[in-house]
Amino acid sequence: MADSKGLTPMMAQYRRIKGELPRDALLLFRLGDFYEMFFEDAKVGARILGLALTRRNGVPMCGLPYHAASSYVGRLLRAGYKVALCDQLEEAKPGKLVKREVTAILTPGTHWDERLLPQEQNNFLAAVHPGTQGYGLAVVDLSTGEFRATELEDLPALQCELERLRPAEIIHPTEAVTLHAQLADGPAAAPAGPVPPPHPTPAEILPRRSARFGWVVNPFEDWAFSPDTAQYTLREHFRVATLDGFGLKGRPLATGAAGAVIHYLTHHLRRDLRNLTHLSFYQRGDYLALDATTLRHLEVLEPLHRDAPRNACLYGALNRTVTPMGARRLRDWLSQPLATLDPIHRRQDAIQAFVDQPSLLERFRQQLAEVRDLERTLGRLSSGSANARDLLALRLALEQLPALRALLEQIATGPRSNSTLPAFEETSAPRAVLLQDLAAHLEPFPDLAELIQRAIVDDPPLSVKEGGLIRDGYDPTLDELRRAMREGKDWIARYQADEIQRTGIASLKVRYNSVFGYYIEVTRANLDRVPAHYQRKQTIANGERFITPELKEIETRILGAEERSLKLEYEIFQQIREQVLARLAPLQRAAAALAQADALAALAETARLFQYCRPVVRDEGLLEIRDGRHPVLEQTLLEDRFVPNDAWLASGPSAATSEAGPETSADPHPRPPQIALITGPNMAGKSTYIRQVALLVLLAHVGSFVPARAARIDLVDRLFTRIGASDDLARGQSTFMVEMTETAHILHHATARSLIVLDEVGRGTSTFDGLSLAWSIVEYIHNQIGAKTLFATHYHELTELAARLPRLKNYNVAVREWRDQIVFLHKIVEGATDKSYGIHVARLAGVPGPVIERARVILANLEEAELNPDGTPKTSTRPHRERDKLRQLAPSAQLDLFSHT
Repeated sequence: MADSKGLTPMMAQYRRIKGELPRDALLLFRLGDFYEMFFEDAKVGARILGLALTRRNGVPMCGLPYHAASSYVGRLLRAGYKVALCDQLEEAKPGKLVKREVTAILTPGTHWDERLLPQEQNNFLAAVHPGTQGYGLAVVDLSTGEFRATELEDLPALQCELERLRPAEIIHPTEAVTLHAQLADGPAAAPAGPVPPPHPTPAEILPRRSARFGWVVNPFEDWAFSPDTAQYTLREHFRVATLDGFGLKGRPLATGAAGAVIHYLTHHLRRDLRNLTHLSFYQRGDYLALDATTLRHLEVLEPLHRDAPRNACLYGALNRTVTPMGARRLRDWLSQPLATLDPIHRRQDAIQAFVDQPSLLERFRQQLAEVRDLERTLGRLSSGSANARDLLALRLALEQLPALRALLEQIATGPRSNSTLPAFEETSAPRAVLLQDLAAHLEPFPDLAELIQRAIVDDPPLSVKEGGLIRDGYDPTLDELRRAMREGKDWIARYQADEIQRTGIASLKVRYNSVFGYYIEVTRANLDRVPAHYQRKQTIANGERFITPELKEIETRILGAEERSLKLEYEIFQQIREQVLARLAPLQRAAAALAQADALAALAETARLFQYCRPVVRDEGLLEIRDGRHPVLEQTLLEDRFVPNDAWLASGPSAATSEAGPETSADPHPRPPQIALITGPNMAGKSTYIRQVALLVLLAHVGSFVPARAARIDLVDRLFTRIGASDDLARGQSTFMVEMTETAHILHHATARSLIVLDEVGRGTSTFDGLSLAWSIVEYIHNQIGAKTLFATHYHELTELAARLPRLKNYNVAVREWRDQIVFLHKIVEGATDKSYGIHVARLAGVPGPVIERARVILANLEEAELNPDGTPKTSTRPHRERDKLRQLAPSAQLDLFSHT
């Protein structure tokens, strides 16, 4: 900035306010109908917003309309900047400097604009605290009041959790510069194996924004993350003597992260945090671990392709919630499935109760739809950004609570009909304890609902400072002021009529504006008829404006009443708001209970509509699905019938637990295989099938019913996938490098209790390199890990592994050949295939006939190893050079691989 000497009072005011802000905040300075930016802020704003950059007295400046500021602020936030709004606190008066103050400091993770906040997603601010034993992570959603913390063992675990939560903004200690770079790069940069946390290093300029995930990474004061400082900050905020009740005892990293978030919000961004009434600590071990790759490959939260319809993902197929807060809860459940039996069974019981009473389910959902987004309504009220319409929305929600509570209790304990949904085995219909617990949180608030009904008009204005929001009859003083205003305005009308008659000036008008107040306006043609007692106030283009002692007196009376009326209305609004906030904690518990009930009811509605079954979930390592269906494709394939398929797997022993000696298959009772090796042509449905099984396992861990005739899905500790081809050119990683990185991550972290889904591993390199890798990976999973595995491949040579590995079984996707055509049956059957049908698929894709015919010739020659390097047939049958090289490197293994004797 330029030297402050010689600045005007307004610019001196700007410099003072700017100096009190965080250095990286852009200041929007209110001047009348515009927000102005000056100096370096103006240069940044003009570049990002496409505004004209001008200069006045050598000072760069640009402006944006006050009434359209929201869209401009949103663009600045999306670009990763903090935005400070400096507003005028009083009406402008000639010759007087307007009082101004910063009313809000907005950041990507803390703003309130409903037009920028996705209704069905949380807007998290995250704090990361690195330490020698791992990382602390805390996340806050100011719009809903959610506040959570956890501790994570290594960088991959941290990045996995950040990818799941998708915070809009991340803060970390200033000195943890290595962490800053890794967070900016995103989870794909994580190494495959365990990595120690980075040691703090001196801060330096680093990229502030992740191009991959959109979050903004900001350094913050190191001392705010200190466990001692953080403990004090949290105790002060929650007004408690100890943090043990929040689960933070012996959790210094989580404590540091949580305390830093509170300090950042209160001291750095000047926020009122009354809606943060509770902090919950969670452990990743309580949930099924899903890494970023699995969430992406299975299309759990969003489709892989941006142009795909919204329901082309698991969340879209299941989301039949009727409130935004229920949708957010369902999204959270899908990204963080449960990993223990009791909570899974509790959710299953609740869904069963809904399904068994469809008429009550429908009534509950209809009633619940009236609640809307109670969580964010409470968030706006507690932050001071709410208006009278939010109070009306709250009243409407409160009026539904008694009926919703009664319905939940009736559903939880009422008689059950015979469910039409299939089941794997006979199950009793226990009382839905979870629904009873949720109903208990729906405390009625009749006094608050009645207060809002009496006080707030049915259609209040958006602004809370311009009047018109409090009902007549609510406050006697306000009624008296309004009567004075009405009488004064009636007097003005009579006064104008009297003056027209007295002066004979038919065009005489009594008008008002905010600068000059009330005045008498006379056109230039009638100035010679103006009475002597009129006092000239202003000359205008076509006449003069005057004032009289009578008009001045009534102006004082009217404007005084109006000013006091507006002030009193705002005070009444604030009083009602404070009465609501006095009950904030139980209101938030009710909102959270309704969000859970909405998610459960949505899962029940999906189960009812599509005939899902209740899976049996135990902890014995078994997976059995009968006539399973893909939960997304069966809803999106409108023209074709979806072909159901079975699955049958069991965990094998890991290298650490298996006994010495060879395994035997002499058991008269066949045991499910550990590895299902699936072969078949493209387009036949291999990828669909393995994704389908993985999604059903995920749904069972959510506590949901699953699309199948019957299912037994035991607990797994991790769900890993490696599906599809993708590259990461920004990091210089080829498709095959990404494939091997993701595979390495799986092999490092999977256990015998995991489920692994691998599709076409090894296809990104030469045939024999890829085949050798795929062969070795299958052996390693079988002999060392013991995880249940679905392995889809085009390498039909791998089917020979069934003779070597006792817990591997071959399956293939059935096809039929007829007159040189192939028909895909989309059915998984036992046995191996020895053909890939690639040329048939190319023909179906429309590849020109000559290319197809030439490919057939080349394929025949390749199968007989009779092709010259230039692509022409040859008579010699000398073995392929690459095959020779492979056999020299590993003669015993590869002879078995390619020898059928």
